[in-house]
Amino acid sequence: MNKGFFEYIEYQKRYSPHTLTSYKNDLGQFGEFLAETYEENPEDATFPMIRSWVVDLIEKSYATTSIHRKISCIKAFYNYLRKQNHREDNPARNIQLPKKPKQLPVFLTETQSHNLLDEITFAEDMEGLRDKAILELFYSTGIRLNELINLKDYDVNYSAQIIKVTGKGKKQRVIPISDRLLRIIKNFQEKKAAVLENTSSHLFVTNKGYQTYSKLIYRIVNKYLKQVSTAEKKSPHVLRHTFATHMLNNGADINAVKELLGHASLSATQVYTHNTVERIKSIYKQAHPRA
Repeated sequence: MNKGFFEYIEYQKRYSPHTLTSYKNDLGQFGEFLAETYEENPEDATFPMIRSWVVDLIEKSYATTSIHRKISCIKAFYNYLRKQNHREDNPARNIQLPKKPKQLPVFLTETQSHNLLDEITFAEDMEGLRDKAILELFYSTGIRLNELINLKDYDVNYSAQIIKVTGKGKKQRVIPISDRLLRIIKNFQEKKAAVLENTSSHLFVTNKGYQTYSKLIYRIVNKYLKQVSTAEKKSPHVLRHTFATHMLNNGADINAVKELLGHASLSATQVYTHNTVERIKSIYKQAHPRA
């Protein structure tokens, strides 16, 4: 039954590989808790059992965001069972979740972004050109990690100056890119073709020509962000946050930023407006005589 659920969210709901892996771990953890505590399996769990699992997670100091995701997984699982007529109810429907603490996105300042992209010296070999192209693409487009990993060579349209990105739920969107970024990508593609005889059709590849993977991209981004930022977070998402924040700070329409980021709703984009408001407050305090 679990196999059917995971096939359902992968092929029909089109959840990302990252979410799929997380949900498999979450449902497995839930099953272990039920077996040890109640000698029951997830298919037959009740509301009190699920509630006691949430309490157990809180007592074990799991992050609030992790608990929210785990309950989302359980709710999706029982919705699937209802669709398959294996249950008449969703026992997780009325589970109360702990409140998420408000966390502002971590982003680079414009000076730090300049230092990252213009002051660091990248090697002229394939690896150096690849790393520079990855950083430039993250900052210039705000795409997600998985979106970057799955880009193909043919997704870059030089004549139209756009890239085609496949986002969550296999939804595709088009993002404009600058002459500068096109030159950087082209330099990398030419070097890649010169040094690798057989390579993946993916835009970014390993030194052996295979498709890149999450841990490699994390290492690349972390390596260079360490040189310009002392913030604790140094992940690809920091560059996505930086893209959105800098766009809004420089007057971009929030609906346009929403489309560029591939957000399903405007509320997901509005988190970046807080940084813009804080910047306006700072300017006001510096400039107004009675501030």
